[in-house]
Amino acid sequence: MKKILGVCVGSCVHIAGILNFLNLAQKKGYSTRFLGSAVCIDRLSEEIKKFKPHIVAISYRLSPESAIPVFKELKEKIKKLSGQKIEFILGCTGPVAEVAAKLGIFKVIFTGRETAEEIENYLSGKKIKKYGSFPPKNLIRRIKYSKPFPIIRHHFGRPNLKETIEGIKEIASSELLDVISIGPDQNTQEFFFHPERMDSGQDGAGGVPLRSESDFKSLYTASRRGNYPLLRCYSGTNDIIKMSEVLLNNIKNAWCAVPLCWYNVLDNRSERKLEQSIAENQSVMKWNAERGIPVEVNESHHWSLRYSPDSVAVAAAYLAAHNAKMMGVKVYIAQYMFNTPPETSFTMDLAKMEAKVELVESLHDESFITLRQTRSGLYSYPTDFDSSKGQLASSTMLQMQLDPDIVHVVAYCEADHAAKPEDIMESVKITRKVIENYLYGCPDMKLDEKVKKRKKQLIADALMIIDKIKKLDKHGRYSDPLISPAIISRAIKTGVLDAPHLCGVKAARGSIRTMFIDGKNLTVDENYRPISEKERLEKIK
Repeated sequence: MKKILGVCVGSCVHIAGILNFLNLAQKKGYSTRFLGSAVCIDRLSEEIKKFKPHIVAISYRLSPESAIPVFKELKEKIKKLSGQKIEFILGCTGPVAEVAAKLGIFKVIFTGRETAEEIENYLSGKKIKKYGSFPPKNLIRRIKYSKPFPIIRHHFGRPNLKETIEGIKEIASSELLDVISIGPDQNTQEFFFHPERMDSGQDGAGGVPLRSESDFKSLYTASRRGNYPLLRCYSGTNDIIKMSEVLLNNIKNAWCAVPLCWYNVLDNRSERKLEQSIAENQSVMKWNAERGIPVEVNESHHWSLRYSPDSVAVAAAYLAAHNAKMMGVKVYIAQYMFNTPPETSFTMDLAKMEAKVELVESLHDESFITLRQTRSGLYSYPTDFDSSKGQLASSTMLQMQLDPDIVHVVAYCEADHAAKPEDIMESVKITRKVIENYLYGCPDMKLDEKVKKRKKQLIADALMIIDKIKKLDKHGRYSDPLISPAIISRAIKTGVLDAPHLCGVKAARGSIRTMFIDGKNLTVDENYRPISEKERLEKIK
């Protein structure tokens, strides 16, 4: 068992920080002893000889001027402790740290700016850059390395390439993010391989304009600093297998993100036909799976963004995961977008996400696992920044009820403008503090009876929808109707999968009505009377 000796030296009597550190060390299995406050260096030397600690944790929170003679005396008397391999660490203020660092006594200096994760990493013996190494550059290893903390992701793409490159350098150097999601503009997503079809007036619309593979590579090069964050990017809306190759070869795409039913005529993101795009999206899942790249299918929240009933969103979550599994995906990133639609109450939101988790993870076996990724819904953010920060923090606390592996932070400013590096770093700091508070101890909201009741109902409703989709294969032509592009597109055209915002879209039914009642999004009839999922499905011929 490793031993830590803690002490406040010189005239310092501020013991709260050192005691908290020693308590945390005890939980990590260390044997600890605290000498007290205002301890002279001679007494400390004697106690070191008696206790024989592996680590001496010193606290000093007075002025840097008064620290200098104390630390110089300590350095002189350390030399006399021959034969003892001791690591000296210091907890102090920022100004004292600047003085202490020059003396070369302390292996690590904590100033109170560190996250609980960094302190836990130190006590666990994990090597991060600050102590001589870098975090893993593989997604699954990085998640394991970070536990019990989730890894943090944020979307980033400014309207010009140079600004984006400089922003990535700044974000990586901050060591706050584990994953930077590249946000390309619409021209990149739709016409990267057909530049002659681009509208130059739309350059930078929605993200960074990337016009060559070297542009992608320049983003990766910019990220090779700080904590060396992973990079990832969406799959594009045309030529999506070719885009997967570009992403793998130039940014070492941490995971593939592709929809099942979207980025086509359904949402006007491209001119692809619905059935054709489903087949192409499946082929991208398969292509990445064959290369061992994790896959995220952006599906369920697209239905909620268009105000589909909660039951359809839950069914879509299962359908997406099932398709990924059948395409050979071994590691599936299940994204759970909270606060979508924004009128959803926290209680009903948690129930909806719990229903999704149970159905998605029912697919687990020795060849298929899922990683939970949570995020706040963009439309839930007010334009007032103070209110938006409150939304970010409270949503994060709710998300932590799922014990996510990845937290996708959405900057508080996004309702007003695309996030700049300083917006991202501030938002991540808010999020990290909420995560620390949760991990320190938080009530289990999943035990709420309203949550449990609604979750049970949503699972039953979603399974009815899944069964209805299977029955669209009237003549038994498909061994698995749930992965047939023809059957899935038929489910959308007939309204088995439907959303109010699809009204007028030729590829969809778009006839469903929904209304929020008690915080949940329900299907209603023409008189705005709630109807059950069974009743809705029975009306579909």
